[in-house]
Amino acid sequence: MKAAVVHQFTEPLTIDEVPVPAPGPEQVLIRVEACGLCHTDIHAAHGDWPAKPAPPFVPGHEVVGLVEQIGLGNAHGIELGMRVAVPWLGYACGDCRYCNSGRETLCEAQENTGYSVDGGFAEYVVGWARHVVRVPDGVDPADAAPLTCAGVTTYKAVKASGCTSSSRVVVFGVGGLGHLAMQYAKITGAEVVAVDVNPERLATATALGADHVVNAREQDPVAVIQALGGADTAIATAVSPKAFEQALGSLARGGTLVCVGMPAENVMGLPIFETVVGGLTVKGSIVGTHQDVVDVFELHRRGLTRVERSDARLEDVNEAIAAVLDGTAGAARTVFRLQPPMARPRTGTAATAAVR
Repeated sequence: MKAAVVHQFTEPLTIDEVPVPAPGPEQVLIRVEACGLCHTDIHAAHGDWPAKPAPPFVPGHEVVGLVEQIGLGNAHGIELGMRVAVPWLGYACGDCRYCNSGRETLCEAQENTGYSVDGGFAEYVVGWARHVVRVPDGVDPADAAPLTCAGVTTYKAVKASGCTSSSRVVVFGVGGLGHLAMQYAKITGAEVVAVDVNPERLATATALGADHVVNAREQDPVAVIQALGGADTAIATAVSPKAFEQALGSLARGGTLVCVGMPAENVMGLPIFETVVGGLTVKGSIVGTHQDVVDVFELHRRGLTRVERSDARLEDVNEAIAAVLDGTAGAARTVFRLQPPMARPRTGTAATAAVR
């Protein structure tokens, strides 16, 4: 099968022919229809974070496709031909105190799609049957793909913020994640402020219902937001620590900063005096649970969210990454559409799930 592979962090991805993986017990083989390009995939490919993936590997964790094989054992309700999503949280143990208290995203035994196990920048991917999520009928696979991470991550962040219909919510960075974060905040009835340095992204934010937009390249977002009365919640999805610091500075007393994006520069300044005197809260929010993915798909099925995306070929993966990094990507999210692969021999259902 065709796959985009990271061989070294300092080199572009290569399009390789690799073996089709086989599903092990309680796993499924999925023919990939669409896979979103998340900034996390870029961090993975460049080895930006302290915990690095091990090359060679296949990135991609916003995966949607059709189930073609089911491994031995419990299929957890998954059937052949079913359209499913494979999220970032590819596996959690189900036994630890985090899993057993509804916090599976904190499981220390978790496997992450496209990071610790091969992902969806490929014609086929293996997922754990218990963790893949059925995509509702009528939802375009290319919409479902970004919702699998960008959607569920920001949905979880809005929930974690505790915002209500009377809140003022500021989203710093309204690209792939942020344009969805502001939509989930609008669903709660909150007043929403969008902050970015890209005029096109701000225009999209306005079209999606932002009450205020701030171009941080031309204005001081802290001053503008404080003039509005300050933010009850600031959700930082940007890839610059400066944006996180500005988000903190924009808070009203008693406000909450939710850190979502993970810049390669891993440190932000936090003023202790202002945090204490202002009664501020700073919290991290990492993706969402299986049920959160279900909820996000349902909101989209009901027409309450819109995914701003442009389609691309997997063969153009390096150009797509460059466009995200330099801000010239055609839409908030880039989605790779996979063409149906050539017919292949059917294989058995019990095998290891390794691409290499």
